Amino acid sequence: MKCRVEQSKLNGVLSCPPNKSYTHRAIFLASLVNGKSLIKNVLRSRDTNATIEICRQLGAEITEAGSNLKIKGISKYEKDELTLDASNSGTTIRIAAAISALRQSKTVLTGDESLVKRPMRPLLDALESLGAKCSSNEGRPPLEITGKIIGGEVSIPGNVSSQFISALFIAAPLTEKGISINISSELVSKPYLDATIFTMKKFGVDVETLAPYKKYHIAPQHYKHATVTIPSDFSSVALLLSAAVLNGEDFTVKVSIGELAQGDETVIDILTQMGADVSLNNNIIKVKCHDRLSGGRFDLSNTPDLLPPLAILGLKCNSPLEFYNVKHARFKETDRIAILVRELKKLGLEITEKDDGMIIMPPTSLRGAELDSEEDHRLFMAFCIAGMYVGNCTISDPESVDVSYPSFVADMNHVGAKITTI
Repeated sequence: MKCRVEQSKLNGVLSCPPNKSYTHRAIFLASLVNGKSLIKNVLRSRDTNATIEICRQLGAEITEAGSNLKIKGISKYEKDELTLDASNSGTTIRIAAAISALRQSKTVLTGDESLVKRPMRPLLDALESLGAKCSSNEGRPPLEITGKIIGGEVSIPGNVSSQFISALFIAAPLTEKGISINISSELVSKPYLDATIFTMKKFGVDVETLAPYKKYHIAPQHYKHATVTIPSDFSSVALLLSAAVLNGEDFTVKVSIGELAQGDETVIDILTQMGADVSLNNNIIKVKCHDRLSGGRFDLSNTPDLLPPLAILGLKCNSPLEFYNVKHARFKETDRIAILVRELKKLGLEITEKDDGMIIMPPTSLRGAELDSEEDHRLFMAFCIAGMYVGNCTISDPESVDVSYPSFVADMNHVGAKITTI
């Protein structure tokens, strides 16, 4: 399936969907409580549905109540062998792998065509050093994990994904000895680890920071029941703000900030540095933009999901736009650096691909094109927004948006976009 996208002007108000990362974490943690919890304003998407189903298979009781979930945690781990399907979700399979190592029976974890290409080796090595038996397809799913880990000290690299460390954190308090974790290389996506620590605290578990982003200790503890409200997802907010910058006339974004911090909130600072006027008042974000944006040089080591929405802003820049320290974007659903470079060149941009990012030169002329998102939800949405600016574009794989923002196309059309399925 493909979408046809024509030049569009956006007017009106859109409410941003709930945060995917916090939804995952809250569901997993509530499932580990010996009691009942309430998760409010849950994102329902393909990824989070995978987390819900896996937690049910592990033994949690989960019932829906509108946009909320009532969760009764796992009372005991069954001894039967389990096969868990994480669909397209890297967060799901990595956290589920660590939790599976708390079971004594074998757990098989797999996913779709994209997920089985994603790296798992650092987490598997860490679980094996803690006593689990693990096998995989050369460090990628499908995985077979047999516990039970009892805890101890472990070292794990942080330069591929912070999800590996988050997974160990979540399992750690339920081990007999607790776990001391040494991060052996520079940690990427630091705010996502902070999100894990913050959510664990909401469920009554403390993480001892011995050296920030380097060394932590998590003692044996019990998760406690909690009520958690999921805020808006600033990874999706970033896409909507890019749409406002490129195509907005009187277009505003409604958000729910809450108390759960997000690294991707830095998109507001980046847009301001590029010359856009961004205001946030009473949970309403408005953007005013001049005819052209300034470029700039931006370190996205902590915010890799900002790469797609920011890269398309090169279409409107009057000076070079560079992103660096974001090599880990190559290990997402796709190699996002390579695909962004390849596809944005089709629109007429001159781009230099770097190992850890890209440099985008100011455009001299733009043209419509057929863009291949390779079934990556964030690339599809970014390419649609670019298509609204350039016009005469075709974008592949609209069904991919059910991973994080199922109503994206309908929402965009509601405020004036011209996106049609062909």
